Amino acid sequence: MRHFTPRRPYTPLTDEEWAVLAPHLPHTDPDATAPGRPLTESRRARFEAMLFACVTDTPWTRLPRHHGAQPLSVAKHFRRLAHEGVWSRLLEALIDPHCPRLLKAMEYWVCRLARRAMRLLGMQGLGLAQRLGFLTALPQLPWFLPNLELSRALWAHAKEIVETMLEDPTWRPKRGYLNLLGRCLVIAGGRAVWQKRFAPP
Repeated sequence: MRHFTPRRPYTPLTDEEWAVLAPHLPHTDPDATAPGRPLTESRRARFEAMLFACVTDTPWTRLPRHHGAQPLSVAKHFRRLAHEGVWSRLLEALIDPHCPRLLKAMEYWVCRLARRAMRLLGMQGLGLAQRLGFLTALPQLPWFLPNLELSRALWAHAKEIVETMLEDPTWRPKRGYLNLLGRCLVIAGGRAVWQKRFAPP
């Protein structure tokens, strides 16, 4: 069911919340030079820093020092996790019938983490969030984002019109119809630039 997730302000993770989140995160450090180098205390500190940045909408460069990780290192780690599909898998975990209560309670936080990653995830990430119904994970309100299904339908219709015109040179659609179809395609393509004022609550 499509919905906007109620806001939940950032608070430091409890040990119980970290125990629920940790299994969804890689157990090795992707930034390490030696393959398979285990993450120790920095694993939780990095996640805390990422969570703080995403929930409070803080730029990476302005992360507080007390989170114990370098801002650029945190940003790099966040991008790696996005490319590994961590944020997408966390969204999917939320709809699992056996989703732990504590993880479900962190839905707003997970949505904000996924939202920050949407430029990296692209259409696949947008489609996943919309399909699962997590509107808060979207970087813009749904009606400002690309609608892949509508775009495909409109392009298929445009192709039919062109093929009909090629087969029968005397046939033309009604005056203004192609212009209307073009405007519909622009709308289906969403806003070219994402703006924070159109972001979900």
